[in-house]
Amino acid sequence: MQGQIVKISSNRHVVNSKGINYNTIPRGKFRKEKLIPKVGDYVRFDDKSLVIEEILPRKNTFNRPMVSNIDRAFIITSLVNPFFSLGLLDKFIAHMELNNVDVVICLTKIDLVSDEYYEKIKEVMVYYNNIGYTVLTNNDLNEIKELIKDKTVVFIGQTGAGKSTLLNKLNPNWNLKTGEVSIALGRGRHTTRNVELYDFLDGKVLDTPGFSALDFSIYKKEDIKYAFREFSSYTCPFRDCSHTREAECMIKKAVEDGKILKSRYDSYLKFYEEAVK
Repeated sequence: MQGQIVKISSNRHVVNSKGINYNTIPRGKFRKEKLIPKVGDYVRFDDKSLVIEEILPRKNTFNRPMVSNIDRAFIITSLVNPFFSLGLLDKFIAHMELNNVDVVICLTKIDLVSDEYYEKIKEVMVYYNNIGYTVLTNNDLNEIKELIKDKTVVFIGQTGAGKSTLLNKLNPNWNLKTGEVSIALGRGRHTTRNVELYDFLDGKVLDTPGFSALDFSIYKKEDIKYAFREFSSYTCPFRDCSHTREAECMIKKAVEDGKILKSRYDSYLKFYEEAVK
């Protein structure tokens, strides 16, 4: 049979297949091959012996948290407390881009800032929308629900950005306390490192303490440009242009001409420096 791992606890791997959960164990060969099953993995298993026989090819995979096959990330971005940060937003986006995860930007706490400040944020968000990112607020519940359908999704962002508040709006039955990191009922804050997928709106929501590996040392420098999708619209004279010091770089010219946000380019330079050679 084929199914998806929705929870791992000790050596118990809960696989969901056609709406039924099976408590399975992985074959010993996975340990020898140093292949670790993760929540989100699609697997083939024997429904009689309840042994996972094969882990199917992954769309993407993360080590912190140990998850795979994420379709979409809602980046919860607060305008205040914690304050809005384009650098942090770009960091989340870049990691998702490099792992083939679709991105939705969701602004929160818009009622706590002035109209003038919010208008400035909206102007910047027009740029992100124009390069292909969906931008919503935590009041756009119908649009958010539609984007969850048939997908495996995760909500990420700074602590206090409003993830729990938004999840409560989407499903009041979760009854989350403000600031809590888990969507499991009755689970205390920071009391577990378990990761679990929950059925919701014909899709799945990933319950995780959060993505903690947000440094770029795991990537090569030449890969960082692929995290900035607008860069693909420009062709530099030199095939191996790093978009850093080259005099005839078309990316740098686009920044000078105001076609690429300077803050985006600044983020690129920072992430480029953090990446390995």
